[in-house]
Amino acid sequence: MQPFDYVVPQDFAEASALLAAGDGSVRAFQGGTDLIIRMRGGFLKPDRVVDLKHLPGMREIRLSDDGWLVIGAACTMNQVGLHGVVLEHYGVLAEGCNSVASYQLRNRATIGGNLCNASPAADTAPALLCLEAVAEIYGPAGVRRVPMNDFFTGPGRTVLQAGEFLIGVHLPPAAGRSAGAYNKLGRTKIGDISMVSVAVNCAASADAATWRIAIGAAGPTPLRALDAERSLGEDASPEGVARAAELAGKAARPIDDIRGSAAYRRAMVQVLARRGIEKVLADLEPASRPTPPLTGGQS
Repeated sequence: MQPFDYVVPQDFAEASALLAAGDGSVRAFQGGTDLIIRMRGGFLKPDRVVDLKHLPGMREIRLSDDGWLVIGAACTMNQVGLHGVVLEHYGVLAEGCNSVASYQLRNRATIGGNLCNASPAADTAPALLCLEAVAEIYGPAGVRRVPMNDFFTGPGRTVLQAGEFLIGVHLPPAAGRSAGAYNKLGRTKIGDISMVSVAVNCAASADAATWRIAIGAAGPTPLRALDAERSLGEDASPEGVARAAELAGKAARPIDDIRGSAAYRRAMVQVLARRGIEKVLADLEPASRPTPPLTGGQS
């Protein structure tokens, strides 16, 4: 690994100025689980590494005054995935976090790093798309917020501009009755990068259900299966579930690569979507408390 300067900024403005300088030779650092590997392999050769995790709020999970859950970008996967509020109200995100690599790596890997690497296979991204999260970004012009649906612009690319970095992720107040599921297929059962993944979330009321379905590792960015969501909102019968899963498969935009063919990935999106929807329905409608079928209003 080539020598580099390691800098710990004292405030957000200094961090932004440091990241804006160097014409691409400066890298942000939080958990380092991806950055250090790439540096050691010679794929990245930064002159300076700027450690952001010591900035205020970057490692905190808190409820804001308006009821939104704010997760600092430098919070580790275990910190998020094992947090009581996340487990109780945002289960699909907890499942996504807890599916990342190994327990030991999740003690270092951060949610901000997982998002800012902008891998289509990022495990937290589909969950956050389903939860309609908002990214909070700091940069030379101050703070701005971007819906997570608009955060990813391509493989390895986000909306972050020179001198900008992710501060945290904001999750809207949880619905009174909701459930989620994250299903991931890798080459091995534990610890592998996603070959394909599907997150499903449903917020239900007495007479309506709002469904969100997001797909990972089957397109240039994580993406929403909008037609599947609309279809499921209108019909969550067994036939409707099968139709929604089929539409989710059609929404995928996979490629052939060493880990799997496009055709296989598309087929697995359909399988994982169906499994996720069925799990969510089961969680929302326990056999011990029969309720009417979840149909009606969607986006």
